[in-house]
Amino acid sequence: MKIGIDGRAAKWYRGTGIGTYTYELINNINKLDFSNDYFIFLPDTTSFDINLNNNFKLRNINVNIKNNFWDEVNIPNILKDNEVELYHVPQNGVGLPMDKKCKFIITLHDIIPYKMPETVSSRYLKIFNEELPKIISLCDGIITVSNFSKNDIAKAFNFPKDKIFVTYLSAEEIYKPLDKIKSKKIIEKKYGISEDFILYVGGFSPRKNIAGIIKAFAQIRSRIDENLKLVIAGKKGISYSIYNSLTEKLNLTSKVIFPGFISLCDMPYLYNSAKLLVYPSFYEGFGLPPLEAMACGTPVIVSNSTSLPEIFGKSSIMVNPHNTDALGESIYECLENNILRRQLTSRGFSLCKNLTWQNTALSTINSYKSVLKA
Repeated sequence: MKIGIDGRAAKWYRGTGIGTYTYELINNINKLDFSNDYFIFLPDTTSFDINLNNNFKLRNINVNIKNNFWDEVNIPNILKDNEVELYHVPQNGVGLPMDKKCKFIITLHDIIPYKMPETVSSRYLKIFNEELPKIISLCDGIITVSNFSKNDIAKAFNFPKDKIFVTYLSAEEIYKPLDKIKSKKIIEKKYGISEDFILYVGGFSPRKNIAGIIKAFAQIRSRIDENLKLVIAGKKGISYSIYNSLTEKLNLTSKVIFPGFISLCDMPYLYNSAKLLVYPSFYEGFGLPPLEAMACGTPVIVSNSTSLPEIFGKSSIMVNPHNTDALGESIYECLENNILRRQLTSRGFSLCKNLTWQNTALSTINSYKSVLKA
């Protein structure tokens, strides 16, 4: 096989869901497949930090940085005749060439812009609505990250289910149990967080239900350690002012911390320092932060909707994301019940052993084979 992969997300946006996925996919295919030929298309081929094997070649994509991910990756690569048999675009198909010179496969992680258009950026929504139907029509196969997303995609686009391939994701190797005292000292030094804390990690989109987390925390505030904080980590989006105002309204200004973007190298320390991770999202195609937290031995609470039960099941506490009272009680129980915490930690480790990037890569290679044989 001669496979082309658009690697721009791995270069520009590692640390985000799509960037991490693209990086680890290339990294693990490189570790596993020594027989097929791969062409990795990058904006700068001089400083890619994966030591690629001889069956991998780098190809340059000439682009102008636009300071917006979806604008940057929306510039398609120009494929040479007969260079590749199959071209893979991992970032929801955005940037797929309209000039079809080989078979096409994309990774479509979810269809959130269709389901919850009010929760995505106007730029991404425009690209999704105007271009994705054309992209889908050119595809010979689609990779997605859960059976839930597979069913969503098949229904939304009337795309054959036998051409949609599910490849679960994994936590990167940097996520593992670390010395908690050392981790807390690093987080205190870099981010000023000295007390114990409940953690949320991810985007600030309304679909992440951050308001629900804050309200649930307020409900149990009088019953828990008065020094315990709620840390809401991630790049502060346009919804930040709403959440900040909510903390003021609920008299939680001193109890809720918004540290902003946490660098990738510090994320393992943050997970290891947390008492638990709360992730009651209204909609997810997969959900990497809960898996990363589990890999660090941190108990996790997730919502019981969309893909999250499929992925996390009994490894987590599941709660209705629309029920703030239930979320608060779940947080309280997880804080107070040490036996439950140990059970969740053990189950989380077991799940992480089964979900590996090697398995993701193998499943992806098999999907390439299926598309080329069809």
